[in-house]
Amino acid sequence: MADYETIKVEQHGRVTLITLDRPNALNALNSQVLADLLDAMAAFDADPEQGCAVITGSEKAFAAGADIKEMQAQGFADMYGSDFFAGWDRFTRTRKPVIAAVAGYALGGGCELAMMCDFILAADTAKFGQPEIKLAVSPGMGGSQRLTRAVGKAKAMEMCLTGRMMDAEEAERAGLVSRIIPAADLVEEAVKTATTIASMAPLAVLANKEMVNAAFETGLQQGVQFERRLFHGLFGTEDQAEGMSAFVEKREGQWKGK
Repeated sequence: MADYETIKVEQHGRVTLITLDRPNALNALNSQVLADLLDAMAAFDADPEQGCAVITGSEKAFAAGADIKEMQAQGFADMYGSDFFAGWDRFTRTRKPVIAAVAGYALGGGCELAMMCDFILAADTAKFGQPEIKLAVSPGMGGSQRLTRAVGKAKAMEMCLTGRMMDAEEAERAGLVSRIIPAADLVEEAVKTATTIASMAPLAVLANKEMVNAAFETGLQQGVQFERRLFHGLFGTEDQAEGMSAFVEKREGQWKGK
């Protein structure tokens, strides 16, 4: 397993646990974090023995934002010419499920990274926000779009225009996070949840992720048709036959990923 400058990577059975590790910068996201994460995620996605990933930070901060020092001297030509932040789009193309386990601050780019994951498990200490307005800029990694889809226009607009933070309880009520977990148990529970996902038939996991994501990218009828075609397609897999046989025979299914 590769060593990285800004992240730690561990494997727990079929689960890959990635910990952001820039403690002196509250895990601020810079170009090295992006490079390390993309490399680790590519390795995870390509490994047939790994079924789900968890991304977490420290108790104090999941990630407190993008690294302002790295951006401070940039001008329009630099940002636009390099398509700054476009590299994060590669993260969202990870095919296998990715869970964000968020404790402490998830602000700016940190909130955006959490929302790029398939769902968020939040510690009771978690705080989410898009405070870029306070720096006279805006979200740039998809925050205005994903936050609006998650919590609705009114809350997203307020948060983007005021920089107000949302605590874990409000985030759960608004639909931004899946569950709230005591901070001391967050990573353990996230790995447990990921282990459950990784125990499912691999092709069915990929299909379910794709069809849920399609709900945010297509109209209803297109989405239903997409779901149905994937549903039909799964009946061409060995795992479907095994899964239904195992159910009838009252035993655990043995998956081949075929």
